[in-house]
This record gives sequence, C-alpha cells and structure tokens, in this order.
Amino acid sequence: MIDYVKMAIIGVVLSIAFGSGWYIRNLDYKAFKLEVEHTAQAQEANVKSIQKQQALVTKGIENEYEAKLAAVRNYYKSTSVWNNPSSGKVSGISTAPSATDVITAYNVLAGQCAETTQQIVSLQSWLNEQMGIK
Repeated sequence: MIDYVKMAIIGVVLSIAFGSGWYIRNLDYKAFKLEVEHTAQAQEANVKSIQKQQALVTKGIENEYEAKLAAVRNYYKSTSVWNNPSSGKVSGISTAPSATDVITAYNVLAGQCAETTQQIVSLQSWLNEQMGIK
C-alpha cells in the first residue's frame, strides 16, 4: 500500500510541476501574441500615415507638373510660327520645304522636347520626395 501512496504523491507532484510549466508557457505565449498584435497595429498606423504623405506628394507634384506643362505649351504655342496657317498646307507638287516649314517643324520638336524634359524633371522630383518619406 505504501508503494501506491508514494506513486500517488509522485503523480500529484509531477502533474503540478508539468501543469504549472504549461501554465507559464501559456502566459508567455499570450504575452507574445499581445505584443505582436500591438506591433502590427502600430505598423498599420505607420503605413496609413505614409500612404497619406505619398498621396499629398503625388498630388502636389502633379499640380506643379500640370502648371509647368501648361506654361511650356503656352510658350511654344504663343510663337507666331505655330500659328502660321500656311505651314499646314500640303502642295500638290513636291517641293523643297520653305523656311517657314522648317521653323515650324523645329518649334514643334522643341516644344515636344520641352514637354518631355518637364515630365522627366517632375518625375525626378516626385521620386526624390517619395524617397524622403519615412
């Protein structure tokens, strides 16, 4: 009978030891899980903040680009060569281009180059400002 009592006592001691070990591990896991949840919430708030900043930068650069592009177009449009009505006419017989046609073609090309340059400059500004957001 003594062996049964000893075994019962040993069983109770072991169950308490293993049970308390499981309980402590469970508490550790719950604390870790709560910490991860708080970190995830903080990260989500940070991501939303960065997205708002990026949207503001994008809108600002877009508005600036549109204004500068309008200025470039206005500059090249306001030259009298672009508005030359004879520059768009096609003659029935092929002839060498007149000086007016050459100047018009040059101004069209210069306007397109200026627009492309402004697009690249605005893209670079947008990229630099986006990289500065943290």
